[in-house]
Amino acid sequence: MLQRLEQIAGAALIFLALLDVFLTVLYARLGTAVLSMRLSRLEWRIFRTIAWRLERGRGKLLSFCAPIIVVSLVGMWALLLAFGMALLLHPALGTGIQATDGATPRDFMTALFAGGSSLSFISVSNLEPKTMPFKLLYLFSSLVGMSVLSLTITYLLQLYNGVRERNTFGLKLHLLSAETDDAVEVVAGMAARGRFDATYSAFAEIGAEAVKVKESHQFYPILVFFRFRQPFYGWTSAIIRCLDAVTLIKSALDDEEFGWVKESAALTQIWRAAILSTKLLDEAQRHHGDAKHGEEADEATRERWRRRYRAAVRRLRAAGVKTYADEAVGAELYASLRQEWDHRLRVLAPAMGYTMKEIDPAGHDPETTDRLPAFEKRLTAVE
Repeated sequence: MLQRLEQIAGAALIFLALLDVFLTVLYARLGTAVLSMRLSRLEWRIFRTIAWRLERGRGKLLSFCAPIIVVSLVGMWALLLAFGMALLLHPALGTGIQATDGATPRDFMTALFAGGSSLSFISVSNLEPKTMPFKLLYLFSSLVGMSVLSLTITYLLQLYNGVRERNTFGLKLHLLSAETDDAVEVVAGMAARGRFDATYSAFAEIGAEAVKVKESHQFYPILVFFRFRQPFYGWTSAIIRCLDAVTLIKSALDDEEFGWVKESAALTQIWRAAILSTKLLDEAQRHHGDAKHGEEADEATRERWRRRYRAAVRRLRAAGVKTYADEAVGAELYASLRQEWDHRLRVLAPAMGYTMKEIDPAGHDPETTDRLPAFEKRLTAVE
């Protein structure tokens, strides 16, 4: 009876490993994996807890977490399969499975060695199956081992391709802002001298790329835990650039001249892709909707948003962009739009190991916009 229970436990471990590989690699949707996301969240929280206690090197430490998560996932699948096979083979040592030379050891470590070796087509073990059921089990094990190895390699290639695409998108927004990470620089640069029509295609491209990166995170949730030292590579930073840019266009640009931009599908696409990304990050971190249901901003926060708006309007006017006629009304519109997303990032930024000052410098200190180089210098120089 004990031997039978041991084999049942082994079959359960193998099934659990294969189910997790299937849901993580083949089904590939956030919230479906049995073990991989739980292990990833646990490791991330350990790293984040340690990192927040460091005065220096927080970003560097967190940048190692995702690669370690990837290694641990592959190791977990391999260990579950090896232990599962060991539990299946252990009761049969000396009977259904025998050594090719001498007496057959019957300890568990020998079974673990045989189980690990059975996962490869080329066995390095001197233990061989002697009965038909165990010969079929060895064949099944080697097929499983080969399949899991192939799927894991494919998954890693796709995962790091997703990392590259997200980093490229983050760097693109960083460079569009003239490396200031201020969304108004993106808007001012695209609408300089009131010519938004010439750069609208680039704005539409940003929306398409935002959707693509969001869906990459949906397919490969482990992407959430790739955190680089430079804040502009963070997905939360890119989300803020997108949402703040849309908010400024809706609230600061003149309705008569730029109404077509405000009503455009590209602007809607950027906004909705960014909002959906906050929901995805919320689910990945298991905040239970905390990012969606934030508290109402206090008056001091709303006043800081109004200062942000006024500084952005000054920058847009310096770029030759026609702005909303009633600045007070525009400031209130900006604050009401920002209320829809700011609380989401205040929850998600610390969860990803960032401060709001790092990923939203202009929102944290609105006067930084006034300290930017004069916009007219762009005519003859690149700073």
